[in-house]
Amino acid sequence: MEVRQTEIEGLIIIQPKVYGDERGYFFESFSMKEFEEKVGRTVFVQDNESKSRYGVLRGLHFQKPPFAQAKLVRVVTGRVLDVAVDIRNDSPTFGRYFSLELSDENKTQLFIPRGFAHGFAVLSDEAVFQYKCDNYYSPAHEGAIRWNDPRLHIDWQLPPDEIILSEKDKNNPLLCDTY
Repeated sequence: MEVRQTEIEGLIIIQPKVYGDERGYFFESFSMKEFEEKVGRTVFVQDNESKSRYGVLRGLHFQKPPFAQAKLVRVVTGRVLDVAVDIRNDSPTFGRYFSLELSDENKTQLFIPRGFAHGFAVLSDEAVFQYKCDNYYSPAHEGAIRWNDPRLHIDWQLPPDEIILSEKDKNNPLLCDTY
């Protein structure tokens, strides 16, 4: 796998090596040995999957300590714009976001360390999204930031009137109200 550090410390793009022929393709979506060698030691304890239709925006979510989570995210089918926001108070990039298109075609993955809010918007008719977490989900430690926070200026690559949010995500606080 090829690993590239983004401009935000700890946020890493992972491009698996894909082997294809007339039958289709094969790739290793995760190898603990190679991940530890190239990214660092992270023990994933939970895998999650969601299926969403075009326009669905999930996020921006995070878990507060001691249930903060690092995630390894990827798309199985479809296309999404994946977004990670640095919410580490001591970080020089606090409040900055990074976005990247993840799809079943590019097979790109993103490693999001602890201390980030995360979300994605579905750009295809539907998408199946998978992610590994290094800590268990705790409803009591759930946090969120509003998808359209004016301080963040995230371009979700969707017309605002086509964005579909959960009732909960419609009412997420702004970053300045969270931190």
